[in-house]
Amino acid sequence: MEYQNPQPDAGVQKHSAGSLVPGHGRTVISETAVAKVAGIAARAVPGVYSLGSGPSRALGAIRDAVGSSDHAAGVHAEVGETQVAVDISLVATYGAPLHSVADQVRSSVYRAVEELVGLQVIEVNVEITDVYVAPPVKPAGPATAEREALL
Repeated sequence: MEYQNPQPDAGVQKHSAGSLVPGHGRTVISETAVAKVAGIAARAVPGVYSLGSGPSRALGAIRDAVGSSDHAAGVHAEVGETQVAVDISLVATYGAPLHSVADQVRSSVYRAVEELVGLQVIEVNVEITDVYVAPPVKPAGPATAEREALL
């Protein structure tokens, strides 16, 4: 989306470092940029295992294997002139209260998008598509302890 400078008659202004900054211009913030900011904010919430649905997580695993990552996976942003709406699908970690995780994700995304992007967030829809259950930890048996002692 394209945004016009809110001070069109400001002319040329002095920047704090002494360089000249033009008062006219435009800023374009893409939906992809907003989705990445929202995705990073959502991943930082405890209880979020991953973002996206099954197929998008499989594609993300392939990206991770080749050293690439998609921070916007599982996130869709609709950007207007001054407002944005965000949809997030995620997998929660088993044991985390799901409503609490969704509320924390919503709060984190609101804060990050409004602070970093500068747009008003009108809604953040959270869909929890799955719950990740960690595999059981295998106890170290006596044979394992003996092998480690020999090394």
